[in-house]
Amino acid sequence: MAKPKLTVVLLPVWASGHFMPALEAGKRLVSALGCDAFSLTVLVMRPPTPESASQVATHIAREAAAEPAARGGCEVTFHHLPAVEPPAGCDDTVEVFTSRYIHLHAPLVRAAVAALPAVAAALVVEFTSTGMFDVARELGVPAYVYFASSAAMLALMLRLPALHDEAPEEFGEQQRVHVPGLPPVPAPCMPASSVMSKKSPSYADTVCHGARLAEAAGIIVNTAAELEPAVLAAIAEGRCTSGRPAPPVYPIGPVIPFADATSDHECLRWLDAQPRAASVVFLCFGSLGFLSAEQVSEAAAGLERGGQRFLWALRAPPAAAGELRLPEGFLERTKDRGLVWTSWAPQREVLAHRAVGGFVTHCGWNLVLQALWSGVPMAPWPLYAEQHLNAFELVASMGVAVRMDVDRKRNNFVEAGEVARAVRCLVSGDDEEEDGRRTRERVAEMRGACRRTVVQGGSSHASLHGAAAAVRHRLEDA
Repeated sequence: MAKPKLTVVLLPVWASGHFMPALEAGKRLVSALGCDAFSLTVLVMRPPTPESASQVATHIAREAAAEPAARGGCEVTFHHLPAVEPPAGCDDTVEVFTSRYIHLHAPLVRAAVAALPAVAAALVVEFTSTGMFDVARELGVPAYVYFASSAAMLALMLRLPALHDEAPEEFGEQQRVHVPGLPPVPAPCMPASSVMSKKSPSYADTVCHGARLAEAAGIIVNTAAELEPAVLAAIAEGRCTSGRPAPPVYPIGPVIPFADATSDHECLRWLDAQPRAASVVFLCFGSLGFLSAEQVSEAAAGLERGGQRFLWALRAPPAAAGELRLPEGFLERTKDRGLVWTSWAPQREVLAHRAVGGFVTHCGWNLVLQALWSGVPMAPWPLYAEQHLNAFELVASMGVAVRMDVDRKRNNFVEAGEVARAVRCLVSGDDEEEDGRRTRERVAEMRGACRRTVVQGGSSHASLHGAAAAVRHRLEDA
């Protein structure tokens, strides 16, 4: 009798910073399970905005056009779920909207998984989709979480239910928060309102998701043991869950494309023309990070004062009327050493370019990992979500970034002098820049660790196969 076909079911969130890494993680898991017996089924929720819908459609089309070798030889099927009406009355925070919009898909996910021609071996969801654990339980399918952020953020989310009980009041400005595996975290470095303020509509949702993580069959996280050893040890030892065992955690990162990217983009041609390696600072704030007019003006003044070569990916917010205006004469005065690019830039290719020696970043975790993979030291300018915690970890724990003073009370404002100091520190060849020298040395170590961890014999490779073994074991026990 032929064995039934088996599939891993993935439910990714629609945002680019989630959809593509989750898809990549799903493909790696299926490859570790064995493409001869397992496939990947991706359940696609209809994105709630035209912009995100276009991005998801582009990602799916690119995946469909890819050669089988790019998918590890595994079969990937996309199943589009029926559209649902967006939830009413939760427009105040992205976190609340996202959680409730996903929850509305529960009956659709249940029906889709039940109707699959293959046996569902696992349901993999993201942190904001823990309500799908109920669906998995009803179907008798083990539920795993793909955690797209750092292990530090995972530790905080696992600890959050206890932290909620320990700290009945709002976090004070001078308070420091204990996150096992990290130095004491200043309250202003905690994630945005979803954790900082108990009055925020998103706070209760975040605490609920943190509590439900304990129900997961396992948590697959986009990091590596070499990058965050103390935090991963704290989770494994139960120090984030008040002594109770946490679900098994499988660090399989960096979950980024490994193949060298090629492009004939103008930004890359400009970098090709630079006279020295590691001489350019790249400024980029991701797909959702935008600077205000005041921030743009101050950053420009800092770049001009700093005197370093720079490539600045500067885009105006979608709702802005026209482009953000740079200080008068800035482009003329810096034309011999800088390029301001006002549309999409190939971030991965730029970070991998030999001319790039520093990165001013919003600290989105995917771009952080790409910078570490390429060995590029960072200066954090966090803007939203968990980016302030990422920035703190990069400087205080990992040592791969130079600190910038970001005024959170002033909409994450950074003064020109701080920008100038940071860019000089990142790319200066002067040994007197001690912080920069130490940071560059540490980043070089992390680059090597990232590349060793994903190959056979590396810790992430072993962890990935450990996750696959756990899926197989649950199938045998079913």
